[in-house]
Amino acid sequence: MAKINPIDPDYFKDERPTERFNVIGTTVPRSDALGHVTGRTEFFEDRTFPNLAHLKIHRSPHHHALIDSVDTSEAERTPGVLRVLTYNDVPANWYGVLRLIGIGPDDEPVLAEDRVIYRGEPIVAVVADSEAAALEGASRVKVSYTELPAVLDVEEAMSPDAPVIKRAGTNYFVYEGHHARRIRFGDVEAGFAQADHVFDWRYSSAPIEHAPTETTGCIVVPQSNGRLLIHSNTQAAFFTLDNTALIINRAPTDLQVKGGTVGGGFGGKVDVMVEPLACIAATLTNRPVKFVYTREEEMQVSSPRAAERIYIKDGVMNDGRIVARKIMLYVDAGAYARHSPYGATKAAAHLPGPYTIPNVYADCHCVYTNRTPSSAMRGFGVTIADFAIESQMDRVARALNLDPLEFRLRNAYRDGDLKAHRKVASGTALIEVIQRAAELVGHELPEEYRAMSSTTPRGASR
Repeated sequence: MAKINPIDPDYFKDERPTERFNVIGTTVPRSDALGHVTGRTEFFEDRTFPNLAHLKIHRSPHHHALIDSVDTSEAERTPGVLRVLTYNDVPANWYGVLRLIGIGPDDEPVLAEDRVIYRGEPIVAVVADSEAAALEGASRVKVSYTELPAVLDVEEAMSPDAPVIKRAGTNYFVYEGHHARRIRFGDVEAGFAQADHVFDWRYSSAPIEHAPTETTGCIVVPQSNGRLLIHSNTQAAFFTLDNTALIINRAPTDLQVKGGTVGGGFGGKVDVMVEPLACIAATLTNRPVKFVYTREEEMQVSSPRAAERIYIKDGVMNDGRIVARKIMLYVDAGAYARHSPYGATKAAAHLPGPYTIPNVYADCHCVYTNRTPSSAMRGFGVTIADFAIESQMDRVARALNLDPLEFRLRNAYRDGDLKAHRKVASGTALIEVIQRAAELVGHELPEEYRAMSSTTPRGASR
């Protein structure tokens, strides 16, 4: 096969797509590569419209406070300001992005009503002829607050005497009536009593902002037939369309989302952050409306990866067999749920790691604090949990003076093993992956470990 020039325009004009089915082992250019490298890719901000209006937000300076009063009179008198929006202008102000897959409750307001529960929470939206006028109008909104104690630590939020920040009555997401997504397998306390060694360590991560080159934004254009055309950099076009339709109380067929080009997302643009207010503003003014985050807003209020705190306690025998593992995981959802309940569920699905352990106990908490709401980011819920588990494996191996790869091979799950979720493992191949990795780096394994196989039942000869 001739070598493909990744920016050869003739490649993209190929009218024989069946000839591209055999791509394994070859270099295949991205379908949008040519536009990117030639500067022809069109992002939502590249579009221009006559009479374009701009939307900006007045945000809370407090982590937790009651809203005593909101005065928008000066904002309304600002030259160039067209409309000032409060929660009264939002038809269905409370929402949750995961309601489309049956996860509730709807716990987040589009615009704050009687209180704010994180710094930067939107309270008033100002629509103006220019970006400068919208910013000026937003700065003239006057809000009176009564500050409340802020809860900024996940374990503090879970304590019985912590201030309750959620209207649902708990500082944690409720999973089928439980305080956490749980795993119960075997008798973990009996396993610890049996173990020759018990190790207990803590792992933690900080919130991580995606820092995309292109900040979150959209332009909404009213159409002659009454529909709204939404040019957005969303990563989830149908989440955006359906959630926006619910929030503004319009039929989904009244909206059209044009996206697909994202100037960096990494999970941070799956939440419905800007489109509903822009749609409302475009409807009320009958003008195209642009709502795009400043860099400061992107860093302050767009959903970061959740901070996580993980405690792992292992009971291990002298020969390296893990006989008990207990995990307490705290996912900092921040002020609102967004995708975090799903992230904690994914974490639980990955515990206790790819190892066969007869006694497992895990509580995976999705905790609310007065921090910026967290959400999706590249394997969220799984990445940090796996980091903690594998760090634990290395530390235990060192403490017992065991080879880290041999320690993993001794505990690696095999086809037919019953996992802690009571599912039978199949297609595991972990043993073969470790063996091949050891071979590639010149790490000599004893014959006992080289002879292991994922398809041979535990305890049986090969």
